[in-house]
Amino acid sequence: MNIEKVFKIVLDCSFKVHTELGPGLLESAYEECLYYELINNGLEVKKQKALPLMYHEVKLDAGYRLDLLVESKVIVEIKSVDTLADIHMAQILTYLKLSGCKLGLLVNFNVKHLKDGIKRVIL
Repeated sequence: MNIEKVFKIVLDCSFKVHTELGPGLLESAYEECLYYELINNGLEVKKQKALPLMYHEVKLDAGYRLDLLVESKVIVEIKSVDTLADIHMAQILTYLKLSGCKLGLLVNFNVKHLKDGIKRVIL
């Protein structure tokens, strides 16, 4: 499946979860529900995938974890905050660089309209 098709399914599932649950829950609740939707759509999804940091050819376990890695192509970083901050964008950019993935989705579920909480991130 091509990356754009994967991204569209992730986006559609994110909207479905937000429509069902609305804002105000913990990130972990949205993560579990989105994981469920993506799996039910036939996608391979890894949640809380450890992401090592390579430094001078040494693999370091720095505690980085991807919320969701979909089809080994798209990183989904889930938030439930008042507003997305620059640090959230920096976080997903770092994850993209460390993982070698080219496409990410930053989703803040704590908004009235999900379109206001979504950022597509391309490396």
